[in-house]
Amino acid sequence: MFELEGKRRVQNDLVERRSGLERRALNVQAYVHGALRPRRRTGRRKADLYPVIDWYSPRVLAVVFAILGLCVMDGILTVMLMRHGAAEINPIMALFVPHNLLGFAAVKLLLTGAGVCVLVACSRMRLFRALPGESLLYMVLAAYVALIAYELEMLANVPVPL
Repeated sequence: MFELEGKRRVQNDLVERRSGLERRALNVQAYVHGALRPRRRTGRRKADLYPVIDWYSPRVLAVVFAILGLCVMDGILTVMLMRHGAAEINPIMALFVPHNLLGFAAVKLLLTGAGVCVLVACSRMRLFRALPGESLLYMVLAAYVALIAYELEMLANVPVPL
């Protein structure tokens, strides 16, 4: 029994209003609904310095796809260069290249994708209170463009067997 403001109430008199369905359960429908109808496009308060949002601009998506596409192209060019005698400088990726090309591709995309996800999550933040987080994505994109240009130049200078 409960005592509320001088009145007696029995615990059995409480009415359960919940439907019994757990609406916070994670399922595919929840992800699709959240992707098609994002709620947080800005911070909740004006005082939020780094708001957590679930909607990013289309330009961020374009940069992410460009980075991942260049990552795939880098993997292909790396394998082509290794067939001509080049060596993988990255010690983590060097473990996979000569023995397992599928593992090489999976690890390369996994590591790049995880890094890009972190950069996207931090894209609204400011690094050292000066550098916008989104600019880090553009720096990674520029680095990949430079890497691809370098690899294409190396492939152009490969001697042709007679």
